[in-house]
Amino acid sequence: MTSIKFGIIKEGKVPIDRRVPITPEQAKEIQDKFEGVKIYCQKSDIRCYDNEDYTNEGIEVVDDISECDVILGVKEVPIPELMNDKTFFFFSHTIKMQDYNQKLLQEILAKNIKLIDYETLVDENNQRVIAFGRYAGIVGAYNGIWTYGKRYNLFNIRRAKDCFDLEDLKTEFTKFKLPPIKIAITGGGRVTKGAMEVMFGMGIRRVTPSDFLNERFDEPVFTQLSTRDYNKKMDGGEFNRHHFYDHPYDYEGDFLKYAKVTDLLIACAYWDPKAPKLFDRNDAVQNDFRIKIIADVTCDIDGSIPSTIRPTVIDDPIYDYNPTEGTEEPALSEEGNITVMAVDNLPCELPRDASRDFGRMLIDNVLPSLLGDDDQDIIKNATITENGKLTEKYSYLQDYADGK
Repeated sequence: MTSIKFGIIKEGKVPIDRRVPITPEQAKEIQDKFEGVKIYCQKSDIRCYDNEDYTNEGIEVVDDISECDVILGVKEVPIPELMNDKTFFFFSHTIKMQDYNQKLLQEILAKNIKLIDYETLVDENNQRVIAFGRYAGIVGAYNGIWTYGKRYNLFNIRRAKDCFDLEDLKTEFTKFKLPPIKIAITGGGRVTKGAMEVMFGMGIRRVTPSDFLNERFDEPVFTQLSTRDYNKKMDGGEFNRHHFYDHPYDYEGDFLKYAKVTDLLIACAYWDPKAPKLFDRNDAVQNDFRIKIIADVTCDIDGSIPSTIRPTVIDDPIYDYNPTEGTEEPALSEEGNITVMAVDNLPCELPRDASRDFGRMLIDNVLPSLLGDDDQDIIKNATITENGKLTEKYSYLQDYADGK
């Protein structure tokens, strides 16, 4: 096998991101495991791992990684830091034609960059093989509980960002007692499972959606809601998950029955803009609409949850939404408002754990295809640009790339 140089780039996006695609120990493992691979790490003063952590594992820390063949990052690489004729791995946030990254895609094409987006790395069942979703769910659910304590002045626990790692965060789970509230979690993937880890860790009992709706409890409980639970067929027919994903226009939302009994909503479900919204602004002003706190882990602006009107940042994670006016107000300012937690980079609050899990998936699920036979087309199907052009699978982005 020919030699190949990997470079871990210093994250340049603002606000800063302290995560890494591979940890120091994993970098050494990659060099030991894959013949001909050499890893270089660009100097950084913001990573959750120090430069010395990499040098201690025998990884060269350098100022310039322009001699590397493959550049590994996490967030979007700032345009001035893109390098001609390289292969880049990062979350580009371009596949949905996001306006704010149109120029990024244009520059990637102009610089003849092969772009492989982590979000598009999937297996033969179209399931993602690498993601930060678990930690988005963990931190999002924890932030939701933290917000509840702040709103009602019941307890004051540390922020996730102030904990060293997940094990340190777990020490906060037993430092308070929740009243008998009802918590609804939407979704069924990695993000949802991460949120449920927090619920179980805090000793919050899981109940069925039916019991959640109809029973009273003398302890806090949560339920997990799948698309089947809060969508229904317009013609009254039976819900079919595959049909719902293929024909979302044939369905209407059925979430309001849960909104009447839910105190805290933790939104973890992927939402297709063609699908029904969870609720609208008019629903939120009804007297029987009970939700007062929403931890929107998905953070879709103008998406399924109308109160998510903007993302928040780690240092200022919450704001109030006035459903009557449809406007933002200062956090915790009015009892009639909905308090929203919409941090859009939640895994950054536990960067060491999130990086470790992500790097493990990169080693196990991605590098064998990149460095060997891509017999499942994992790399091919995730390649957005190559040889200065969009690949066939992503040709739908042509007008977007042309600035139209």
